[in-house]
Amino acid sequence: MDGVRPVATLWQLGLAKDRLSCTIYRSDEGLQLRVETTTAVILTEPFDMQPRTMARTQALRASLKRRGWHEV
Repeated sequence: MDGVRPVATLWQLGLAKDRLSCTIYRSDEGLQLRVETTTAVILTEPFDMQPRTMARTQALRASLKRRGWHEV
């Protein structure tokens, strides 16, 4: 993962001892969105600062919170 660095964390949620983060990374190819735990990347996709993309991340966060996850 050389040249890949975090730019911003949109949200972090916890459930018991588990942690989940939605983070934007920058690489030579551009911006990338990752949903990840401390040990694994669950989802990765190219990221652009469009309202639709931001709404998707917030919808995922809201869905997880309805299932018992909480802000950390």
